[in-house]
Amino acid sequence: MKKALILIIFIFSCAMCRAEDISLTLNEAVEIALRDNRGILLKSEDVKSAKEVIKEAQAGFYPSLTFTGNASNVSGYYSKDDVTQNTTQIGIKQYLYKGSKTINSVAQSKHKLGVSEALLDKAKLETVLNVQKAFYTLLLANEFSGLNKAIFDNTKEHFTVYLARYENGEASETDILRIRESLSSVEKAYETSLNQAKSAEAILKNLLYLDEDVIIKPEGAFVYQPKEVAYDEAFLKAVGKRPEIKQYAAQQEADKKAIEIAKADARPSVYASWDYYSNSHASGTTRKGRNDHDIMGVTVTWPIFDGWATRHKVEQAIIDLKTTQILREKTVKDIALELKNAYLDLKTAISEIKSSQSEVDFYKNIFSGIQDKYKAGIASSTDLNDADLSYSVSIFNQKQAIYDYIVAKAEFDKAMGE
Repeated sequence: MKKALILIIFIFSCAMCRAEDISLTLNEAVEIALRDNRGILLKSEDVKSAKEVIKEAQAGFYPSLTFTGNASNVSGYYSKDDVTQNTTQIGIKQYLYKGSKTINSVAQSKHKLGVSEALLDKAKLETVLNVQKAFYTLLLANEFSGLNKAIFDNTKEHFTVYLARYENGEASETDILRIRESLSSVEKAYETSLNQAKSAEAILKNLLYLDEDVIIKPEGAFVYQPKEVAYDEAFLKAVGKRPEIKQYAAQQEADKKAIEIAKADARPSVYASWDYYSNSHASGTTRKGRNDHDIMGVTVTWPIFDGWATRHKVEQAIIDLKTTQILREKTVKDIALELKNAYLDLKTAISEIKSSQSEVDFYKNIFSGIQDKYKAGIASSTDLNDADLSYSVSIFNQKQAIYDYIVAKAEFDKAMGE
């Protein structure tokens, strides 16, 4: 029995060790996401791969060196002995002109690197926005569950008062049933708010790639920092900073180079080469017929007719360029719409904050009056708790309005590419 008890305590302590509480500020959460988010890591690898593609394309400027060796044994062909033949060849080849294909391939790969870098910046912007929204959603969800806990406690206190009055014959059974039903609804709302907080925490942990056992304690406050914004100025910033604009600008240049690369297939190629040959055979221990020689020359090739294959490649490349131009124009329109919606949401949130401040001032004044009455013995503790709860609800409504502002501001900043 004693051993079983020790085992249970050990298992419980291990389970407690696995659950780790982490206090995070918004900046810390963003730093973790930029470091560990798999979407960003994948885009970073794409950038590294694009850099290697540039080096691969640059290899076309350098000569190629090849070596070929062959050893064979001829049995029964010669009259007396088996003959071993050895053949070696060394060749150097340097393209002098390749229809401008190499230089355009290097330029195209550099523009594609710009595309990869823009996609990485886009992933970072989206991740930062998602982390901001998830962080403040968790913070608000915790506030909401705390408020529902206070409402639940207040309702239980009312239920206790009504139950005492019912026992004294001062309240009807209908009153008890009504307050009991209200208590059940409030308890359900409290449990729902707890689940909402857990869901918000799961979303944030998924963005930060934290273990499921980790418990996040967000550290932050809902602070309203008013900032004047102008839509026209913001749009100009967006056009200059948004990664999508840079992405399609780089893609357009890459597509232009793709057209030149396709045209190169119909142009002449010129290369210089030097080949060294060595051929010998041996019968028993005697070497015979050694033959070493080298060849140096310049070769020109020009495809005269390829069944219009090059022509169709060029047409495909032109279509790709037109597609990219259309996508760029569409992206500019989409960014303008995104920015406009974020701007309007921001203005709406600011007006909601101003309205909520009036509500806070109103209930704060009522709470102060009830406090004075409670101290004078005129108001009961239940009246004081009711006034305190109403004041807390108004503060939460203000926090929710500030939350809407923070999210709208984050989306507005993202729309500008900041």
